[in-house]
Amino acid sequence: MSAVIVVGTQWGDEGKGKVIDFLAQQADMVVRHQGGNNAGHTVVANGNEFKLHLIPSGVLYPDTECIIANGVVIDPDVLLKEIEYLRARGVSTSQLRISSQAHVIMPYHIRLDALSEDRLGSQKLGTTRRGIGPAYMDKAARVGIRIGDLLDRERFKERLVRVLDEKNRMLARAYDTDGFEFDAVYGQYLAYGELIAPYVANTSVLINRAIDGAKKVLFEGAQGTMLDIDHGTYPFVTSSHPVAGGACIGAGVGPTKITQVYGVVKAYTSRVGDGPFPTERADAVGDRIREQGHEYGTTTGRPRRVGWLDTMVLRHAARVNGLTGLAVTRLDVLDTLSEIQIARAYRYRGQEIRELPDSLEHLDEVEPVYETLPGWQTPIGQCRRLEDLPAPTRRYLDRVSELTQVPLTLVSVGRERTNTISWSPLF
Repeated sequence: MSAVIVVGTQWGDEGKGKVIDFLAQQADMVVRHQGGNNAGHTVVANGNEFKLHLIPSGVLYPDTECIIANGVVIDPDVLLKEIEYLRARGVSTSQLRISSQAHVIMPYHIRLDALSEDRLGSQKLGTTRRGIGPAYMDKAARVGIRIGDLLDRERFKERLVRVLDEKNRMLARAYDTDGFEFDAVYGQYLAYGELIAPYVANTSVLINRAIDGAKKVLFEGAQGTMLDIDHGTYPFVTSSHPVAGGACIGAGVGPTKITQVYGVVKAYTSRVGDGPFPTERADAVGDRIREQGHEYGTTTGRPRRVGWLDTMVLRHAARVNGLTGLAVTRLDVLDTLSEIQIARAYRYRGQEIRELPDSLEHLDEVEPVYETLPGWQTPIGQCRRLEDLPAPTRRYLDRVSELTQVPLTLVSVGRERTNTISWSPLF
């Protein structure tokens, strides 16, 4: 069997879609295990760009099974529009299966998300206002509505009556705003259920059957380690588990079935939303990297904050994910720089530290300790072997591996599938 988890090692947007798309060439099944449409993957194939938000990147391969598993929260309207978007571009979704246990983002989740952010004002968390957090809150509170509920008229009616009454009272009393009319929500989501029904399955059974049958299964999530609700920069995090352990829970497989965990790391660092970012460059260098890397959110279009590579973040990700290899992306974005910096440590109150502080307040106080490496100042997009890369590029990659103590397994030198260098079997 071969079961591979791909995780983001930073604050998301590391280029996981590109890496997953590359690995999916070998995969029999690709599984999305957490998050919602608050994040996206951009894949460039044969000169065509595809922006995906819920459907796994493996959908671009007609023989690859694609699973949206139980750990994902689904906005049915977004899902159905994404299916139509793919069909209009000649991509079949017949191989897609959706967990009956995945929770549904309801209209009151989206409204509550926006109202809560507005109320927080300057203390806002920087959510995408798409209802993901409130949907996970209802899941934990055991009042959530699941995909399977939309397929049973009576069960859905019973659950919606109860929860909608509660949400309408909250909207009226806490936010002094109108609630939702039952018949409109009930009818709309029943219609969604009818359209989604052909895709619904017990996905845990399908995934385990594939692994036990010696199929190659690839697990993809959204966001990155630093946005994990337990292991990220809380409270400036998402509401689920982007770390490797989250794949087991979010897909319904045991940890003993996982064979590899690859961490995707951007050759620099970026993040969207508020919260600490020790190596951020809010200057001309940061602007240059942002423009070179097209650092704007796939889902929101928001400009991302950017900065130098932070190896304290990477060492933290290596530890909590149990990384077996690193995939470095966006290396070509650094092509024009004469010097490149890597944060090898932090300085906290006069003392040098090499581990990520477990306190947000302490992280706010640290200063990066940088080492400077020479840039290569030549295009690397046509390189297809490690030996083809300029010596300064190879030195940069070697230093990343040395500082993180994780071997490199893949390097991306451009947006296309073909702009990828790998040198060992990845499954």
